[in-house]
Amino acid sequence: MAAWFESTNLKGFARWMRVQAQEEMSHAMKFFDHVVERGGTVGLAEIAAPPDKWDSPLAAFEDAYKHECKVSSLINNLADLAAGAKDHASGVFLQWFINEQVEEEAAADEIVQKLKMIGEHKGGLFMLDRALGERKEGD
Repeated sequence: MAAWFESTNLKGFARWMRVQAQEEMSHAMKFFDHVVERGGTVGLAEIAAPPDKWDSPLAAFEDAYKHECKVSSLINNLADLAAGAKDHASGVFLQWFINEQVEEEAAADEIVQKLKMIGEHKGGLFMLDRALGERKEGD
């Protein structure tokens, strides 16, 4: 998504997505570290390539929001498995992600809602682009 936003000269949207991608990588490494710390072996599988273009910024952020909802569901399923297995350490570990996903969904949905309000008004799109470009790592 960052690459697509770059190609459409929406540098602020691209910046927001780049920071998001870095954050998601750090989340993946938390899972990696947890598995290793618990004596497991990490196995990585192929991930299908994501789309590389969208009809609009709104469509891109709607996809991002849907993906966050999917991730939330997957994490909730892991938490259910941990509870069923009485794996309390993993349950505590997953609780952080459950809370994080509430924030992730809200952040993506906020942008979706703003884009819907903006509609076809290019000035609003450029104002939002500027605001999203101010996102810093850790935000």
